[in-house]
Amino acid sequence: MVPRITAPSCCRAGGAMPKDENVKKATSEAAPDQRWKLQVFYLCFYGFMTQIRPGESFITPYLLGPEKNFTQAEVTNVITPVLTYSYMAVLVPIFLLTDYLCYKPVLVLQSLSHISIWLLLVFGTSILAMQLMEFFYGVTMAARIAYSSYIFSLVAPSRYQRMASYSRSAVLLGVFTSSVLGQLCVTLGSVSFLTLNYVSLGFVTFGLLLTLFLERPRRSLFFNRSEGAGSEAVPTELDKMAGGDSGRGPRDWQDAVLCRMLREVGALAQQPQLRLWSLWWVFNSAGYYLMLYYVQILWNEIYPTTDNRQVFNGGVDAASTLLGAGASFAAGYVKIRWTLWSELVIGMVTAFQAGLLLLMNTTSNIWLCYAAYVFFRGSYQFLVPVAIFQIATSLSKELCALIFGVNTFFATVLKTIITIIVADKRGLGLSIHPQFYVYFGYFTLLAVVYLLAAVGVGIRHSRIRKQPAELALAKEPCQLPAEGPVQEKSPEAGAVRA
Repeated sequence: MVPRITAPSCCRAGGAMPKDENVKKATSEAAPDQRWKLQVFYLCFYGFMTQIRPGESFITPYLLGPEKNFTQAEVTNVITPVLTYSYMAVLVPIFLLTDYLCYKPVLVLQSLSHISIWLLLVFGTSILAMQLMEFFYGVTMAARIAYSSYIFSLVAPSRYQRMASYSRSAVLLGVFTSSVLGQLCVTLGSVSFLTLNYVSLGFVTFGLLLTLFLERPRRSLFFNRSEGAGSEAVPTELDKMAGGDSGRGPRDWQDAVLCRMLREVGALAQQPQLRLWSLWWVFNSAGYYLMLYYVQILWNEIYPTTDNRQVFNGGVDAASTLLGAGASFAAGYVKIRWTLWSELVIGMVTAFQAGLLLLMNTTSNIWLCYAAYVFFRGSYQFLVPVAIFQIATSLSKELCALIFGVNTFFATVLKTIITIIVADKRGLGLSIHPQFYVYFGYFTLLAVVYLLAAVGVGIRHSRIRKQPAELALAKEPCQLPAEGPVQEKSPEAGAVRA
């Protein structure tokens, strides 16, 4: 982190600063300015390189293939559900530790977990080893918050939006490159899945080395606020909630302000748009990630080839990543009245996703299933930036981070409940096709609810538009009788508008 440079108190009290001191200050600020640019560049490079895991797109066919020779029932109902359970178990602790430990230790933990995943994939032979692999995969997913929030500790708030786009672009480019590299190795190089996992192990080990050279910030959003920033510092949401008492210790802040923030989140839940998009985040992301976890098993069921060169998982992941990035970019240019059309847009996109799930589950053409998967992911990624904007537009960065954390937690709880009921062998233990019928029904139900809500919004909007016309008509005495039904309606109209 670059320390904030403030003028000495005597200079602030005295007004103008001497010319030579102005020159010294400008010179001292030039180096830190270049320093944060180098830090951001290194962080984006780190984000790109840590996504280079070419074997990731082929984990399921690797487990089902001759190298590991697990059955489809074992992978579907015993191994894969552990990912959901572990993610829910570690999500809240890692969310808190990320801020308390100032990001870098959690990024190191993520890199160590990545290494553990591929060591277990290469050398593990039992179901327990694969379940442990899924546990570490849940840890890496929960630790993503460390990378996405680390960059905010390096730059001023005015640069947040641009820096967030840089870091996200670096990650998407890394995922795309990794998927293409894996597909080229399998299809053109006839590389075995085991060799591809060795390559992935080498890349994640290099990612750990990169993590060690990251600078550890001295401030974060919640637990490590900047102290003594001076009178020029703009008070944040935390300062307002703390009542402006700057003399309170960090332990008092942790015990009191976090509780106040949770109460503030409860009050913000009354805002219609924030509530709508938070519910979308919870319900739709739960179904989206369940589909993501199990889709490779569906592909293997539709096209159970023994020729690794005919497995195109990497190319499909690359295409879906590219379409998702384009959809996210295009969403930033959609200019509509979201307070009126949000429910309708969400309902139509969700209905489209339900149709794609049905197509994926009923077709016997693997290419049609691939295409449906690509469009499913693209449609979800189209709404993600809209949801982020609608949730974050009126919040401070502290409350925004907390609300996204709460939404993700509830989505994970819902995902876990569905997994226990549908996929786990201790529940229904459904095979892959019945599972996807459940997901189709889930998205269909969501689409119906959203579209009914859109109808309700349309009816309320039409009534509101009629009220000003009725009120204007009531104010024209030459066209109305002295006593009549319209005069009785006008006070009610005025009351509604007030």
